[in-house]
Amino acid sequence: MLTFSEAQLLGWISPILWPFVRTLALFSVMPVFSNRTVPVRVRIGLAFFIALAAQAALPPAPVVPLDSAAAFLVLLQQLLIGLSIGFAVRIVFAAVEFAGELVGLQMGLNFASFFDPTTGGQATAVARLFGTMTTLLFLVLNGHLVVIAALVQSFQAFPVSPEPLALLRELQPHRWGAEIFRTGLWIALPTVAMLVFVNLVLGVISRVAQQMNIFAIGFPITLSVGLIGMAVTLPMLEAPFTAVLERMLGLF
Repeated sequence: MLTFSEAQLLGWISPILWPFVRTLALFSVMPVFSNRTVPVRVRIGLAFFIALAAQAALPPAPVVPLDSAAAFLVLLQQLLIGLSIGFAVRIVFAAVEFAGELVGLQMGLNFASFFDPTTGGQATAVARLFGTMTTLLFLVLNGHLVVIAALVQSFQAFPVSPEPLALLRELQPHRWGAEIFRTGLWIALPTVAMLVFVNLVLGVISRVAQQMNIFAIGFPITLSVGLIGMAVTLPMLEAPFTAVLERMLGLF
C-alpha cells in the first residue's frame, strides 16, 4: 500500500505551488495575457506549465505548512511580486499610449475616442494606434519571453520567504509612475516639436495675413504634419520601447 506523510506531500507541492502563484499573478495583470479574450483556463494552464518547466532554474523552495500564518505571508509575497512584474510591463505600455495622447492632443484628434477593451474605458485614436503598435512590437520582439525570464530570475533576487513587504521597501513601485511621463514625452517629443513649430508658423501667418481664415487651413496642416511625424517616428519605436522594458524588468 502506497503511503506518504504530510512532510513528503508538502515537499512535493511547495516547489510548484509558489512559482505557480507568482506566475498566475503576473498573467492576471500583464498586457496581452490579461485581456478578456484570453480564457482563465489558458492562464492557469500556462502558469502551471511555466512553474513546472522552470524547476531546474529555481532555488530550493522552503517547506511551509499550508495551514500556518507563514503560508499566508508567503502567498502574499508571491502575489505582490507577480503583480509588480506585470505592473512594470504595463507601465511601459502606458508610457507609449501617453505619447500617443500627447501627439493626438497637438494634432487635434483627441476628440475622436474609442472604447478600449483592455482597460474598459475610453482611448483616443492616436493612443489606440500607439497601443496596438506596442502590442505587436512586444510580441515580435519576444517580449513575453523576456518577461517570463525576468519572472524566473526574480526567484533569485526575491526568494520565497514570509516577508512580503521587503519587495515594496526595495523597489518602491509607487515611484514608477514618473516613468510614464518621462518615457511618453521622450517618444512623443519629435512629433510634438514639429507640431509646435507648425502652430508657431500658423500664428505668425494669422498676424501677417489677417484676412486669411487660419482655422480653415490650420487643422488640415497640423493633421498632415502629425501624420507625417507619426510615419517617421513609429518605425523607430523599437529602441525606446526595448530600453524602457529592459530597465523596468532589470529591477527584478
